[in-house]
Amino acid sequence: MLEIKGVSAQYGEARVLHEVSLRVGEGEVVTLVGRNGAGKTTLLRCAMGLHPHTTGTVRLAGQDITGSPAHRRARLGLGFVPDDRGIYAGLTVEENLTLPPVKGPSPWPLTRVYDTFPVLAARRRAPGGKLSGGEQQMLALARVLRTGARVLLCDEPTEGLAPVVVQRIGDILREAKEHGVSVLLIEQNLRFATTVADRHYLLAQGRIALSLDNASAREREHEILTHLGL
Repeated sequence: MLEIKGVSAQYGEARVLHEVSLRVGEGEVVTLVGRNGAGKTTLLRCAMGLHPHTTGTVRLAGQDITGSPAHRRARLGLGFVPDDRGIYAGLTVEENLTLPPVKGPSPWPLTRVYDTFPVLAARRRAPGGKLSGGEQQMLALARVLRTGARVLLCDEPTEGLAPVVVQRIGDILREAKEHGVSVLLIEQNLRFATTVADRHYLLAQGRIALSLDNASAREREHEILTHLGL
């Protein structure tokens, strides 16, 4: 569904990604783990067309989108959930959900969003800025699903959240997967990652250092945690 091949990126003279290649299949959850500064967020921004100094190719469902701007990629079904969530603080939950246009091929109707995220249904009239961190994260995920994204780029959706909320985020990602949505997930919580993902890539110093299926990631947990400095 999503294929990144030979992607390099830099900030000024500093190169942060070195010919990175990975793929995410249809209905597959793949995690990208690595230390802070390894280039994980930059890779997601390259995939979304948000980083200007990029080489390599990006393909979505077999279509080359390398030269496409971010809004074109979104219309083709690529959705981005940034680490700051991007919630409009002054708009209500429902306004946050309905403001972005439905452009992707498989939009979730508002009724389905509220069925999947009952906390958002209960708080639909609340301003986005009044939500808890966990509620904002659910809103960020729900908003992208409602636009019709078939591939989600999620940047550390569990960071700083209570365990019960982390569990709920996992449930939502698994449900999205069951409906054919693919996910490329940046995640520092390796044990959480192994509960939702099919495969894992370890990014170190801007390069893919390991590519593992879920069973191998569990077996080599200590090695991966050592790479992460945990």
